[in-house]
Amino acid sequence: MTDAIRPLIAGNWKMNGLKAAAAEFDAMLNGAAEVAGKADLLVCPPATLIAAFSDKARGKAVGVGAQDCHPKPSGAHTGDVAAEMLVDAGATAIIVGHSERRADHGEGDALIRHKAEAAWRAGAVAIVCIGETQAQRDAGQTLDILRGQLHGSLPEGSTAANLVVAYEPVWAIGTGLTPTSQDVEQIHGFIRELLTSRFKADGAAIRLLYGGSVKPSNAAELMAVKNVNGALIGGASLKAADFLAIAKGCP
Repeated sequence: MTDAIRPLIAGNWKMNGLKAAAAEFDAMLNGAAEVAGKADLLVCPPATLIAAFSDKARGKAVGVGAQDCHPKPSGAHTGDVAAEMLVDAGATAIIVGHSERRADHGEGDALIRHKAEAAWRAGAVAIVCIGETQAQRDAGQTLDILRGQLHGSLPEGSTAANLVVAYEPVWAIGTGLTPTSQDVEQIHGFIRELLTSRFKADGAAIRLLYGGSVKPSNAAELMAVKNVNGALIGGASLKAADFLAIAKGCP
């Protein structure tokens, strides 16, 4: 991990969580103080819970984010939610380009770039996800895929203040499989080189998160890898004990 970059531990709740989940979020708020010195904490619940969670989190050491947004600020887009609406509800960051959006909804790099720009327009940080599938990995295409996604998905003007990049190998999400520390170091180093080459002023300071079956048992090892500046967590972020334990794994 780059010492000068404060880690971010972000939880992606995906399509999970009813009003009763507020009890788990309360436990995260109550336990946040003991890890606040190690990392920034962010929880991205479904859109239905953003307003309630942001009210609870006011003045606490946990931020609230969103999982997706429409690229336009308003209009005839039934069922969609604008970045401005999410920020109005209390979101400070918006995940865009998650592999499940890319696969399930056919989202391409250009759309994801527009969504990242929408997050900025609304005053939120964009968390842009990239990652390769098992087939792409087996074909030796990982670096080419990541290069293309970074080039197409990241807007011009990206800075350490408005962008977070999350590398999530698709084959590791929810499978219990994780790359070796050496693999993660190689890939995060590759991403860092591309960022510093393209965004010369801020590329070295943009936070790079690792995601894909991160859990308390492997968090410390992953967080110790060079150029890993935190984690984007799926299933393990639904439980306060696991989420906080992962944050404690930050150096």
